[in-house]
Amino acid sequence: MARRLRPVELDFVESAPLRLVFTADAVAPADALYRALAEETAAWPTWFTAVTHARATDGGREVRLRGGTRFRETVMAAEPCARYAYRVDATNAPGLRALLEEWRLTPTAGGTRVRWTFAADAGAPVRFALRMGRAGFDRAFRDAVRALDRRLAAPGAGPSAAAS
Repeated sequence: MARRLRPVELDFVESAPLRLVFTADAVAPADALYRALAEETAAWPTWFTAVTHARATDGGREVRLRGGTRFRETVMAAEPCARYAYRVDATNAPGLRALLEEWRLTPTAGGTRVRWTFAADAGAPVRFALRMGRAGFDRAFRDAVRALDRRLAAPGAGPSAAAS
């Protein structure tokens, strides 16, 4: 990894200089979504097309995205059926100073509301580029939630089957 980022705590999700927040509704129950997010790391590329590789590490994850961006992360919150958050400790992405992502799961009458917060600190040009890319982030997030929902609804499928 090329660069270490500033370590931040969970409160950064509310105080970051740049916060991008996205929501989508899923039919799947919160427990199934949580397992897919927090426990079945290696299956992320099957439903989140921006992710090409993901593997669990001791206390965190290593993730690669399309285009070659890599992240080494520390899990900051793992609250079953409610919240999964991780901080990026190192990356090859230029310009980032700190990054924390949080996934919140809220049960609804029809399934689960998924909220993803991308909280970052970066120089002005990178913040501007990230804001300009908001629509792409939103599309990728919504597509990922839909794909995960379909995967979880498939007979015999689910996070455990996906990781096999």
